[in-house]
Amino acid sequence: MIKLTVNGASHQLDIDPSTPLLYALRDELHLHGAKFGCGLGQCGACTVIVGDRPVFSCLMPVASIGSRPVRTIENLGTADRPGSLQKAFIEHQAAQCGYCIAGMIMRAQALLEVNAHPTDAELRAHMEPNLCRCGTHMRILAAIRAVAGTPRPVRPGGVKAEGNQKGAQ
Repeated sequence: MIKLTVNGASHQLDIDPSTPLLYALRDELHLHGAKFGCGLGQCGACTVIVGDRPVFSCLMPVASIGSRPVRTIENLGTADRPGSLQKAFIEHQAAQCGYCIAGMIMRAQALLEVNAHPTDAELRAHMEPNLCRCGTHMRILAAIRAVAGTPRPVRPGGVKAEGNQKGAQ
C-alpha cells in the first residue's frame, strides 16, 4: 500500500511502488491535469509540485515521495475560479494547443512560492526544463511576470523584449 497526500487529501493506493507518480495521479486518482508528454522527463507536460519542488511526475516512482505532499494543477483553481497564474495565462493567451500549460503553471507556481519577484534570468532558468511545442514561451513568460509584478526586460535601444500589446508574442 502506498500513502500519498495529493492536493491536501490523503490516499492509500494499492499499486506497485515503482509506478510513476503520473500514472497514480491519472489512473488511480483521476486527476488529468498533468499530461504524458515524452515519458523521459524532457518536456515537462507532467510537472507537479512534490513538497516545494517541481518534478517530472513521469519519472518519479510513488515510493520515492514519502510523506511529501503532492500538488497538481487541479489544486490551483477551477474553470469558474481560476488561480492567479491561470488567469494570467488566459489573459496573455499563453496557451495555443494547451498541452504543456498545466506543467508550465505548476513549474511557475513552485518558483513564485519561493521567489515572488524573480529576475528575468531567474525566471528563464527556472522555466527552461519545460517545453512548449507551439512556441508560446514569450507569452508564458509574460503571464508569469504579470503575476510576479516584474517588468518585461528591455533590449538595447529601449525596446521591450516582447510585443507591446497584451498577448503579443
